[in-house]
Amino acid sequence: MRFIFYTHSLMSDWNHGNAHFMRGVMRDLIRRGHDAVALEPEGAWSRENLVRDQGTAPLERFRATFPDLETRIYGADFDHEAALADADVVVVHEWSEPSLVEKIGRVRRHGGRFALLFHDTHHRAVSAEKDIGGLDLQDYDGVLAFGETLRRRYLEAGWGRNVLTWHEAADTSIFKPMPDVEKTGDLVWIGNWGDDERTAEIAEFLVAPARDLHLTATVHGVRYPQSALASLAEAGIAYKGWIANADVPEAFARYRVTMHIPRRPYVENLPGIPTIRVFEALACGIPLISAPWEDCEGLFRPGTDFLVARNGEEMRQHLRRVLTDQDLARELAVTGRERILARHTCRHRVEELLSFLADLGSHPEAAHATTAEAAE
Repeated sequence: MRFIFYTHSLMSDWNHGNAHFMRGVMRDLIRRGHDAVALEPEGAWSRENLVRDQGTAPLERFRATFPDLETRIYGADFDHEAALADADVVVVHEWSEPSLVEKIGRVRRHGGRFALLFHDTHHRAVSAEKDIGGLDLQDYDGVLAFGETLRRRYLEAGWGRNVLTWHEAADTSIFKPMPDVEKTGDLVWIGNWGDDERTAEIAEFLVAPARDLHLTATVHGVRYPQSALASLAEAGIAYKGWIANADVPEAFARYRVTMHIPRRPYVENLPGIPTIRVFEALACGIPLISAPWEDCEGLFRPGTDFLVARNGEEMRQHLRRVLTDQDLARELAVTGRERILARHTCRHRVEELLSFLADLGSHPEAAHATTAEAAE
């Protein structure tokens, strides 16, 4: 089958975690013998910021790192109807312009023979309801929502039909342990600032514990204001800015522990949705300590796959334990990775997607192909 993904950007992961997941999904589809192409807009915010921050070298490196991935940039004169003429499945991401979401729906309505899905990986369904509620999804065959609470929100609001919970996951061909890499520090955190959505949490769970325990700590991420950079420096935490996602496994390998600090909108309004960094960290076999979030879907085994710190003092205690108890650190690394390999790889998500397409029954060719593949 031929899959076309309308993404914000596949080339750039600058403040754009969905690029991680889509790369892994596309690569798994290709490994299975399908065609997969990404379409991303001119002037994409993430790609523009990446070039402004790092120059064009990361874009060239993307092509070298992922030679199997095909992505095309579209502008105002792009012929979407022609591009979709031979598509079997089209997936349109929530960051796409509303006019484009509607246009692709019209192509489907007026004879498009592809299954058409909408993909939501953000919290706007609860934080900016008018934006999502105003999208025209009447011609979409289904919605892929990256958490059960988000799926229920779509169903309750009547924003489309056939809504599937489709969590993000780790591309384990990239995210895996690197035991030969020498450890040079205690703590690494990889996360973007995020519009003050976790300012207090970063101070409580990262900055203060790292300072009080005198840890050798590093932060990677973007959009940090000067006040945040000053706070990190004051605590003795090295700030190293943007890191290409393909380099993250080596970064994890150089440190002894990492942490998860969820954004407040997810904790308060969309429980059960971790960031993709949780999947990727556990896949790399690094012990993980998380600030509180409700794993209401049972994705993981808190206390077994990772430790949970309810407050800053518990974070200090857990950090001390992991950094001094090698058996505990080893156990967390093993059990966390086992959970990923058993349930949360991009391979698992592609299987879920293919099963969903077969169940839709809206596209006979797609249903036939996925059913045949499942039987192999």
